[in-house]
Amino acid sequence: MTEKKMTSSRRHHLKSLMLQIGTDILEKEASDLVVAREAYLDESCPALDLPSGMEELQKLCKELHGKIDKVDEERYDVDAKVTKGQKEVEDLKISVTELKGMKKPALKKVRMSADQMLQALLGSKHKVNMDLRANLKQVKKEAKVEEAAVGDWRQNIEDKKDRKKMFEGAEA
Repeated sequence: MTEKKMTSSRRHHLKSLMLQIGTDILEKEASDLVVAREAYLDESCPALDLPSGMEELQKLCKELHGKIDKVDEERYDVDAKVTKGQKEVEDLKISVTELKGMKKPALKKVRMSADQMLQALLGSKHKVNMDLRANLKQVKKEAKVEEAAVGDWRQNIEDKKDRKKMFEGAEA
């Protein structure tokens, strides 16, 4: 089946109509936002009547301080909720990456002795000696009795000739 292709003029016309509808919607949303903001300000911030007497001014100041304290408490509560929500989001992100399975990074070869590794992990204050030979079982070796003085080299050659004859005799 062949699909009918739209002509470029029709596509351009449809695109311009979509853009016009989108701008109308954005303008309507902006005007609704302004109206909602004005309604909220009218509701929560009534017009200010400045009293003429000192006692009335002090009473007004106390009322304003009370309202400020109330708003600060609400702001603190909202801030705590936002912080809690952000922490939950981070925890969920971590759990998602754990479920997906983390890719292990390619490890670099590091030449480090066990003592250096423990010192890096535990800090320089802790002294740990990782002498692996310290816990090994001691085995006594029989000491070979070596000739104190090296003999004449000709004597060694003659001894080897006797051995050679021994093997040659076994072959024949």
